[in-house]
Amino acid sequence: MILRDIIKNKEIEIKKRKIVYPLEEIKKKAYDLPKATRDFKQAISLPQGKMKLIAEIKKASPSEGIICEEFDPVEIARIYEESGAAAISVLTDEGFFQGSLRHLKAVKEVTNIPLLRKDFIIDEYQIYESKVWGADAILLIANCLSIDKINSFLNIAESLGLDCVVEIHTHEDLEKVGQTKAEIIGINNRNLYTFVVDIKTTFMLKLLIPKDKIVISESGIKSNQEIQVLQEKGIDAILVGTTLMKSDNIKKKIKELLAQ
Repeated sequence: MILRDIIKNKEIEIKKRKIVYPLEEIKKKAYDLPKATRDFKQAISLPQGKMKLIAEIKKASPSEGIICEEFDPVEIARIYEESGAAAISVLTDEGFFQGSLRHLKAVKEVTNIPLLRKDFIIDEYQIYESKVWGADAILLIANCLSIDKINSFLNIAESLGLDCVVEIHTHEDLEKVGQTKAEIIGINNRNLYTFVVDIKTTFMLKLLIPKDKIVISESGIKSNQEIQVLQEKGIDAILVGTTLMKSDNIKKKIKELLAQ
């Protein structure tokens, strides 16, 4: 299973990082930084009724291999912001997605909109690390975490001024997240075990999510027609990566996707 391999690799990666930069040191550095960040939650929820785009910077994936040959995260970030993205997602997993925390830091320096760190967060160390490297929000995957861990991570993130997108894919995930104080729920249309994508996952799970939650649809979004339907169903924001990364003209593709 790809997800199990990713998590095993992540555990090894974190152990190595803790040796180089111990937990207590990075924790202190994170809390020494100003708590105020770019407001991710507001950026993807206001104004209501208008679809917000979280544009993702992603070089590769286990299912697609190399997605973007001429990969320049700084230039891509500039284009995203100029094209009206509400926020930018930066994939930082190195082993399977060829991402890097350095990409996050570089993008932070050239943009003004909020940044979401997209990774497989399984240890509190990664939350402090996210703050230090410039994230305004982090992704928590319900499938990889217990209820207690989600709540603990939400509390740590809040204490650092970070927003959290808590991601679900199944009814079981949603039931788990329903027992937490998560405010932003991401529905991943991609099965993390098979990597099969079905946008109907969003439609099915959205019906069961309380009205006061901010809802993001993630993965497999390719057309303006799909986005119009998602908007009609009350989705607040979309996270789009592969479709943009494969485009020869990102600015034109965003305009096409978000056309009213």
